[in-house]
Amino acid sequence: MKPFVENRFGLPVLVVVALAALYGVAYVTRPAPPAAATPQPRKVAVESVTAACPGSKGERVSVNLPGTLTFEPMRDAEPYVTKGPGGLEAGYLTRATKGAGRGLAGVRCTEPAPTTWLVGPGPADADVRLHLTNADKAPALADVQVYAAEGPVSGDKGTGLEIAPGEHREIDLKTIAPSADIMAVSVTTTFGRLAVAARTTLETGGVDWLPSAAPPATRVVVPGLPGGGGRRELLVAAPGENDAQVRIKAVSEDAEYAMKGRESLDVPAGSVTSLDVTTGVGGSSAALILTSPTPIVAGLVITGTGGRSDVAFTAGTPALDLGSTVARNGPGSKLVLTAVGGPGRVRVEVVPEKGRPDEPFEVSIPAGRTKNVNLKPKGDYALAVTPVSGEVYGARVIEDHLKTGLLITTQPLAPSRLWTLLPPLTDTPDVVTP
Repeated sequence: MKPFVENRFGLPVLVVVALAALYGVAYVTRPAPPAAATPQPRKVAVESVTAACPGSKGERVSVNLPGTLTFEPMRDAEPYVTKGPGGLEAGYLTRATKGAGRGLAGVRCTEPAPTTWLVGPGPADADVRLHLTNADKAPALADVQVYAAEGPVSGDKGTGLEIAPGEHREIDLKTIAPSADIMAVSVTTTFGRLAVAARTTLETGGVDWLPSAAPPATRVVVPGLPGGGGRRELLVAAPGENDAQVRIKAVSEDAEYAMKGRESLDVPAGSVTSLDVTTGVGGSSAALILTSPTPIVAGLVITGTGGRSDVAFTAGTPALDLGSTVARNGPGSKLVLTAVGGPGRVRVEVVPEKGRPDEPFEVSIPAGRTKNVNLKPKGDYALAVTPVSGEVYGARVIEDHLKTGLLITTQPLAPSRLWTLLPPLTDTPDVVTP
């Protein structure tokens, strides 16, 4: 040892060894670094809104801004386009008690979007009219793709549709996909944006507008199944290249459960499959929760009761995280609200046509349950639903009981235009990579 220490290199070697040992101990015993926070979407206020409704001669459109409700006439059956500040909502109702168009039908004026999904009966069993409105100052180039039980059926007939600025086009889907008895429709723009709506009149009777469906996702909640009699038919599409094995749960007024004999549904890639869930929900108001490893799109057909049955539609919808407003309501309206996961609570405000808004009231929904909220204001009014707590989904349902049969329409509670979620921004070259 003495010769090693006396060696001129011995002491530096010992120092290096000691420091290495200290650093080794420090490395092994160091605390774990804190996990990097996952970027979350930011909730920001909407500054301006454009909304478009398909035309209907002689009707008036309800236009709601927070706390106020006005009505605008629709002229010459041309599309109604309105622009305003954040929170703008618009829509209208039609009611016919006889003729081929007998039924109660409600439509929400939709904002122009690059992609829209619709799910419902196909042109083989219904008269389906697709309305495309370009409310922007730039042209739009759109592709309309129709998926049916046998797969994609529209081919090239719906591709490359040029819609000029300010133009409205009505398309009879029988000219694009005449064989489809059930369908999912995607309207995608290569450039530009379009406001999309579809009016569906069943050959067996009944009419309504198809609501926009949530885009393909691995978890979809379809709210707003009203209680009572009549058929309830679930439609699920797997628009991708993989088959979907869908698990289904119902959330009724009394329980959350897998429906016996309807716990799952296999959907071939690129197709639409239907499932009768009438006995599964047993006449109760409900929502359906669908989960699948493969992204899916879903909607539901609601058939009324009586000698002449009406029809209504609901579809997969986001939770009420941003709140929701329905501009047009009337006698016979109610909310069908569902709390998923835990208990939920919302605040409801009624804005009448005349006078000051009513005092808001709160509604509690037990965990894993669906609750009906009957609305009793007279005349026409707007309805605002604001989240307080929990994961809540819902729809507004209107029923008109006639001797000849029930008239019905349903509007899922779409996200309010008062707020929006901006996706997180990351420092990556991907944003400029072709």
